[in-house]
Amino acid sequence: MRVTYRTIRQDGETEIEIKKSRFLCSLKRIQSEDEAKAFIQALKKEHWKANHHCSAYVLGENHEIQRSSDDGEPSGSAGVPILEVLKKNELINVIAVVTRYFGGTKLGAGGLIRAYSSSASAGIKEVGIVEGILHQELALTIEYPLLGKLQNYLELQNIYIKDIAYTEKIVVTLMIPEAVLADQEAALIDLLQGQVQLTRGTTEYVERLIEQSTE
Repeated sequence: MRVTYRTIRQDGETEIEIKKSRFLCSLKRIQSEDEAKAFIQALKKEHWKANHHCSAYVLGENHEIQRSSDDGEPSGSAGVPILEVLKKNELINVIAVVTRYFGGTKLGAGGLIRAYSSSASAGIKEVGIVEGILHQELALTIEYPLLGKLQNYLELQNIYIKDIAYTEKIVVTLMIPEAVLADQEAALIDLLQGQVQLTRGTTEYVERLIEQSTE
């Protein structure tokens, strides 16, 4: 299991115009090739008057599956440029389909490469990129008087509080990045002078929006 991954924040669509041709970039999170193919077919049905539906997708924790299609555009002028944008942004489990409505002016091979790259980049910029970081759930059982001290520390450390349960004692459930889990456990025990019971729970990814470069 990867410690981190990158993918799009949400599904979405954006449009740019180049020399009267419309380029619509549709992006979607996917988990399988069948899902990717179904997405392409749905867009072809929706935009049945369009001239081309060029696509690329990347699947797998280590980009094991990479596919691209020029869909009638000159070989290498559409699908591969879209794929390169996905790879440059280190995205996984995502498909980009760029639908083109021809505007009457031919762009040439170089122009097409730039147009499809620009469309994919604009789409990614619009929907945003998230980084998923593997976190460990950690439950802290403490006495009530220790809560304020603990909350101050968690705020300073920017540690995500998943839940607080007020019972006979207080159970504070945290999500801590796996990479620093052992260090944080030691720090929490020291902070609370051993007056805490730590219980590890499940692991899951926590996603955060990151700055991106889509040039």
